[in-house]
Amino acid sequence: MIESKTLLNKLAKKFPKRIAKSYHDYVGLMTGKVPQKINKILLCLDCDWELLPYIKEIKPDIIISHHPFIYGTRAKVFKFDSSKKELCETIDKMGIPVYSYHTNFDAGDGGMNDALSNALGLLNIRKPENEMMMRIGELPNEMDAITFANFARKTFNVDYSLLINKGKKQIKTVGIIGGAGSRDWRLAKKEGCDIYISGDAPHYVRRDISNDKYNYLDMPHEIEKIFMPTMKKLLLSYDKNLDVVIIDHEQLPKVIQ
Repeated sequence: MIESKTLLNKLAKKFPKRIAKSYHDYVGLMTGKVPQKINKILLCLDCDWELLPYIKEIKPDIIISHHPFIYGTRAKVFKFDSSKKELCETIDKMGIPVYSYHTNFDAGDGGMNDALSNALGLLNIRKPENEMMMRIGELPNEMDAITFANFARKTFNVDYSLLINKGKKQIKTVGIIGGAGSRDWRLAKKEGCDIYISGDAPHYVRRDISNDKYNYLDMPHEIEKIFMPTMKKLLLSYDKNLDVVIIDHEQLPKVIQ
């Protein structure tokens, strides 16, 4: 068991709100009141209705999600999303707070994009000067684009990915932003990346990449599930006796061929 103030202060120093994408992000306490002491923590990518049965069973002292539970101000979100309002009220009645670490976790040292880079085995990992979220590193050995795409897909344990291989035939330097960072592909190319990995690329972005003769690997947003084991390891480094429960309840859409 750990004092909640101690735990949250440690996390705030590592993933401060000031490094979150301030123009659109919402991080920190989403709902509820944090108890004085914390022992049982539930980790998830998204706190949603499908998580509710696990919340009732586990009865955590706090829920820590990656994506914001309430993405915006309560008044604005609840006005247009009655389901979210109902879920929030349900969790409030259970007395369980929800705390979210989103782009501050993505950008922070030892957070999302470092974890993804390390999983790929990248070497000499660095950040571009003007983009705290992106990580750039080198593969130990070059691969052709298709071999690399299959390697990345297996590494992140997803059933599919979308490859645009119009650039260099051999891949050595890789840029990555987990989630929805497709629009930063030009920066990755400028920084010398042979391929850029992100997700949620709209059609026009894919066309721009293709016309610019570049390599891009669009991966499901769910590769961000690496948040949970990464956060668990960090929490246990603060107090090895914490009861940290990971719930991975999200499934990829089915591929219909």
